[in-house]
Parts: sequence; structure tokens; C-alpha cells
Amino acid sequence: MMEAQPGRLICMKFLFMGCLIFFLGGRSFSASGEVNVYVKTKDSNTSTFSYSAKYLFGSYSGRYDSMLDSDFQDFKFKLLTSSCKVLQNDVELQPRLAILQRSLIGEGSHRRLVSSIRYSGQASSIPELPAYLCRLIVVERLPFGVFADPFELQNLVHHKVFTEAAVFGDTNLELPSFLSNRTVVEIHMDLGCNSSGHVEGLEINIVLPLHARYPPLEDGGYSTVKLNEPDIFMNYKTEQKPHNWVCLLTPTIESDKGKTDVLVWNVPCGIKAHTGLVTMVTFVSALLSTLFIVLTSFYGSNAEVTKDLKES
Repeated sequence: MMEAQPGRLICMKFLFMGCLIFFLGGRSFSASGEVNVYVKTKDSNTSTFSYSAKYLFGSYSGRYDSMLDSDFQDFKFKLLTSSCKVLQNDVELQPRLAILQRSLIGEGSHRRLVSSIRYSGQASSIPELPAYLCRLIVVERLPFGVFADPFELQNLVHHKVFTEAAVFGDTNLELPSFLSNRTVVEIHMDLGCNSSGHVEGLEINIVLPLHARYPPLEDGGYSTVKLNEPDIFMNYKTEQKPHNWVCLLTPTIESDKGKTDVLVWNVPCGIKAHTGLVTMVTFVSALLSTLFIVLTSFYGSNAEVTKDLKES
């Protein structure tokens, strides 16, 4: 019996450590700094483009410490007023956002955000930018409780769905919403227009996979998350300066038809009234499982000792 005692002590130590991990594991991951994830194509010229110049929100992160909407609007205003002043002053030359429709596809905590964008505006009406390329930039400032998986975006970039994509903020799926920071997604898409073509009636569909974090408990079993409109930009690059984007614009909305309502996402969550019952069932299950493991270890050790005595 004395030979089996060390084995039981080791088993009890492992059980004790397991209980500590089970009950305190959440606290060990409660502190999480902001994570910046950058996804790009393999042929992108990182030696030419700096990180802050390649992505608008990268430039924003270098100037602001928060993800407040008011700070980003201030940054957006300063950025637009300092870029492409000739076109900013002439409203007729700016591209127009004719239609913007958004919807959520899927169920539960994993959805796809679908945005349908239609532009109007003659590309040949911009004489200041001869032989240029244009790029669409969409900045999705997601609310608390929602994030985008950078690995999914990397796969979309690899399959040339997006030209470039970047994720800023928390991307840790395990963090609940009340412990996480906001997530911002920036998407780049080349429109392929040039000085001899036009973007009249150009329609683009963007599908962005999103995930909901673990929400806090609610009375009705659902936590409401609201998705606002994205920030949309048009960027231009001339053949005279092939490595520099020389003009940044934001499309103007022609009418109220181009405005979308706030999307509402009802994320499933636990019900407050069930907290006591769930806690009791979890505690009893953990206690019975622990007792079963201890008894199995104890009687297993006794059986081995009895077998050794009989053989001797």
C-alpha cells in the first residue's frame, strides 16, 4: 500500500492543478494588448510602400491612440483636404456613390457582411490625372463584439478577391466582448479603370466574413450589435508616378437612396435568469467528475498492489 501512495499523491496534484486552470483560466487571458495584423499579396512592393502609407488606418494608428469614431472623422477630414485639392474643389469631377446596399447573410455568431456599391462618374473627365489607375478603399470600423478573422482575409487576398486587406485591433476569438478592443478592416480593390474608360454604373459586391465574440448575459437570450456604414474612398495612381497614389477622394452620395440603414445583428447569448441553474449544474458535474477520477485512481492502485502480492 505504501508503494502506491506516491502515485495517488501525483494524481491528486494534477487534479488540483486542473481545477485551478478550470476556474482561473479566464483570468490568465484577460489582459490583451491591441494586435495589428497586416495581410498582403506576395507581389506587393514593401520596399516602396511604407506601412502607414499603404493603409489609411495604418496612418491613423500612427497619429491616434484610440479607435474613437470622432478621431477617425477628424483624421479623414485632414487627409482628404490635403490630397488632390484640384478635384476636391470641383464637385462635378468627383465620383458619386449611386447605391449602397448592405445585408447580413448567415445565422448565429458567424455571418457574412455583403455590401453592394455602384458608382457613377466619367473617368475621362479627370484631365489632371492622365493614364491613371483607380482603387477602391473600404474601411469597416466594426463595433465592440464583432471582429474579422485575418486568416480568412488572407485567403481572399490569395484568391484575388481583394487586392489588399488589413485588420487592426483585437482578432482573438476567445476574448469576450467586454474584454476586447474594436476591430477595423481595410479592404483595397483595383477597379481597372483608365483614362480611356469610364466607371459609369460600375457595381462592386464585397463579401466580408465576420464573427461575433462571446457577448454578456442578456434577459432575452440575444445581444444586439449595430453595424454602421463604412468609409469609402477612391484612390488614383498615375503612370508618371507608378509607385505613388497621388489622389484620394471620397465619393459623394447623389440622393437619399444611396444611404443605408444601420444593420442590426442579434448575437445569441446566455440568459441571466439561467445563471444560477447553469452554475449549479456545472459545479455538481465538475465535483462528480473529480470524485470519479479520484476513486478510479485509488481502487486501481489497490488492485495493482493486490496483484503484486499474489504474484510474490
